[in-house]
Amino acid sequence: MHRLYSRATQQFYSLESIGSTVLSDDIIWIDLDNPTVEEERGLERHLGVELPTRDEMKDIEPSSRLYREQDATYMTAALVWRVDSDTPELTNVGFVLTANRLVTIRYSEPKAFRVFKAHAERERTVLPSGAATIVTLLEGIVDRSAEILEQTGQQVDAISRGIFQSRAAGRPRRTGRALEEALTRIAQRQNLMAKTRESLVSLGRMSSFLMVAPEIAGDSDLREHLKSVGRDISSLTDHSNFLMANISFLLDASLGLVNIEQNQIIKIFSVAAVIFLPPTLVASSYGMNFEHMPELRWMFGYPMAIGMMLVSAIIPYLWFKSKGWL
Repeated sequence: MHRLYSRATQQFYSLESIGSTVLSDDIIWIDLDNPTVEEERGLERHLGVELPTRDEMKDIEPSSRLYREQDATYMTAALVWRVDSDTPELTNVGFVLTANRLVTIRYSEPKAFRVFKAHAERERTVLPSGAATIVTLLEGIVDRSAEILEQTGQQVDAISRGIFQSRAAGRPRRTGRALEEALTRIAQRQNLMAKTRESLVSLGRMSSFLMVAPEIAGDSDLREHLKSVGRDISSLTDHSNFLMANISFLLDASLGLVNIEQNQIIKIFSVAAVIFLPPTLVASSYGMNFEHMPELRWMFGYPMAIGMMLVSAIIPYLWFKSKGWL
């Protein structure tokens, strides 16, 4: 499914395949959603420029992601999607900007694209050119990144409150299973933040490269708009670093609480072993099968042995209690 934006009607319309469709000059944005190689080649003949393939967009070198060729500016950005799932991913989106059109090539549907299109249709947003479209779209992608950071920050705060305020208001201490669940949630947030930060770095490179593109350089209004977007990307990158540091601290603190929990269990077992060691010694002594033991035929031998075992257990218990180990 391909979405085409018409400047004349200020609306999107869909095509299953462009094929031999004649593209009017009013079509300033062509959004290719999971195109085949044949569809890309057909559009190349219409536009007179080459379009990057899916494998070409996977290259990680900046020179392969940002370049100019055939009077067109080529850019590839990594965007976060499937944010609401437990396994967020990065997806490569290609941008090809010519003198009068923008072509986007993607094999997934990041939420920023859906929101941007819905808002443009609902508000009748005027997109006069491909250059204006990419700047406005980039702003929408950055806004989506800011939303992800805000949501993640709130989730991290909720996890932090659940861990450190569990003793407040008479609530029970965190159990091992609860701490394990908290660690899982922290790891998920850390994974999302790492991908979001990588996406912001990619967007920052793209905005810097786009600043000197001929399609943008001659328009002072677009340059100012793009500078504002670049500043937003920079501030969001700093905020993502802060959240990453906060998540790292929370992870270390959670692991520390797990260690305290384990040490508490080991301490209980150690104290129990020491408490029951003297009674075991007494019971072992009187359990030996020697013929000549003075207390064997004594009437009070059994009560004396029981009393010795009780006293030998109570004394270590009281001593541990006085030390504050229990």
